[in-house]
Order: sequence, then structure tokens, then C-alpha cells
Amino acid sequence: MLLALLGAILIGLALGMLGSGGSILTVPILVYLVGEPDKLAIAESLAIVGLIALAGAVPYARKGLIDWRNVVWFGLPGMAGTYLGAYLSQWVPGVWQLGLFAVVMLLAAYMMFRPPRLEAKPKPRSYPKIILDGLVVGALTGLVGVGGGFLIVPALVLLGGLSMHLAVGTSLVIIAMKSASGFYKYLHLLPQQGYSVNWEVVLLFSALGILGSLFGGRLAASIPQLALRRGFAGFLVVMGVFILWQSLPKVLHG
Repeated sequence: MLLALLGAILIGLALGMLGSGGSILTVPILVYLVGEPDKLAIAESLAIVGLIALAGAVPYARKGLIDWRNVVWFGLPGMAGTYLGAYLSQWVPGVWQLGLFAVVMLLAAYMMFRPPRLEAKPKPRSYPKIILDGLVVGALTGLVGVGGGFLIVPALVLLGGLSMHLAVGTSLVIIAMKSASGFYKYLHLLPQQGYSVNWEVVLLFSALGILGSLFGGRLAASIPQLALRRGFAGFLVVMGVFILWQSLPKVLHG
């Protein structure tokens, strides 16, 4: 349990520094350290990460490091997509959700490892394209039960033309919005599958994670964007391979 509590602090650090990575840690910690079923861990991770992201976004908002245009045009469609993904999840086995989760993480890592073109200042995408991005990312993140920062940050940097630090702050707000939408749907689905939310775990992890996120946000300001980006990508590779290694045998024998 001590490892799980330390993991909760790391969840906050990841969200505060990267605007992502919270659910990437939360789901494995709840499954492998706390011992919760896949489906329940996936649902609870949305509540935990949503609360941490909401608290972590406050310092970024005070510094003006949130792009509200992308919050509206990416976040609102993302909420709809996340709700839809959570709805579809009732027909997908938990182990398949974790496997898909790992594959998408590795794809996002590949995108972030590619040489950045931040100097060229890409033109902001049109509203219909941003809306489509939000819907697609939302559906994926609702299906695998994560806040989606590991997809939102690359989308905001590579497609939206935002700097890494601005993308982190914007991502935190969008994560909070989407997590609330997805968790709301899971609250209705879990009783039908014989599960109930462990609120003690949710609140404890959220409180420790918020402390970690506040520290992580301060730390991120002193790290160069390129180093933050590459470190984020490396983190995705490690966690993606680990979860795939854990999930693949169950998928093959399931």
C-alpha cells in the first residue's frame, strides 16, 4: 500500500509537469498495486485524474498558460467523445481496454519523439478540424478510461501549434472536463457490471496527487521544452511496453 501511495504522488507530479501521464500511472497502480479489477480501475482513474488536473490547472491559469480557444473547441467535443467512448466500453473486455491503452501510448510516444517544428509556428487548425480532433481523442480516451493528456498534449503541440508549456496548462483543463464526462457515464455502467466506486481510494489518491501536481507545475517551469517533450515520450514508451507485456498474454489466452 505504501508503494501505491507513493504512486499517487507520482501521478500528480506527472500531471503537473507534463499535463499528462496521470492515468498512465493511475490505471496500473490501481490494478497491480491496489488489486482492483480492470473495469473499476479504469473508471476510478477518471475521477482521480480529473480532480488532480483541475487543481493542477489553477497555477497555469494564473500565469496565463492556458489557451482557452483550444479548451472550448477541443474540450467540449472531447467531452462528447469521452461520454461515447465510456458508453461503448461496456462491450469491451477490461484486458482489451488496457491493451488498446498501451498501443495508443506507443503511437503518441512516436509522434512526440519526432523532431519538433515549434520554431515554424504552425498555423492554428480550423475549427472543424479541432472539433474532429476533440471527438476522436475523446472517444479513444473514454474507451480506455484515461484523462487523455498523452493524446491531448501531442495534438495541441503538433496540430495546434502550441508551445509545450502552453499545451500542458491547456491539457489540464481539457482533462478535467473530459474526465468528468467519462466518469459520469461509468457511474451508471459500473452497478450493471457488479462494481461500485471505492471513494476512499479515489479521495486519498486525489489528495496526494494534488500535492504532487502543485510541485510538478513549479518544476516544469524550469525545464526546457525540448527536454520536457523528449522525457514525456520516453515515459510513454516505458509504461506502454510494460502494460502491453502484462496484458498481451491475457488477450491471447482470453
